[in-house]
Amino acid sequence: MTYFHGCYSIGDDTLWGINHRKKGTGNTLTALTSIRAARPDGQPISVILDNLSAHTGATIRRWAARNNVELCFTPTYASWANPIEAHFGPLRQFTLANSNHPNHVVQTRELHRYLRWRNAHARHPDVLAAKRRERARIRSEKGHRWGRPRAA
Repeated sequence: MTYFHGCYSIGDDTLWGINHRKKGTGNTLTALTSIRAARPDGQPISVILDNLSAHTGATIRRWAARNNVELCFTPTYASWANPIEAHFGPLRQFTLANSNHPNHVVQTRELHRYLRWRNAHARHPDVLAAKRRERARIRSEKGHRWGRPRAA
């Protein structure tokens, strides 16, 4: 099993990521370093993370403070609030669904091939439709409907 540390630039509509064999602070730091490298001007950036313990430790917080990175944590069980989540559905659909990759190297290669294609075709109708379906799926998990008050 591998874990994909997904990175998404809202302003550029660019998606990238790093595959690792396990979750951990070091692997999270590698992903954060790649995000900082995408903005080498040193200007402040905000990074949205879930509350996984590998994201919240002192090492990550010290690194963020030194590198002008604001860490923004989503509430527990609120994946619908994280803008990158809508991109994971198409990623799974185009790289994992109905696949039979012989090993993790091939799987990672296919994942990165999709990311290159996706970034070159971010407005492709298939990508947009898959993102809409994933947003609807995520919202429906919690019964959340944008623009409507929550049911009492």
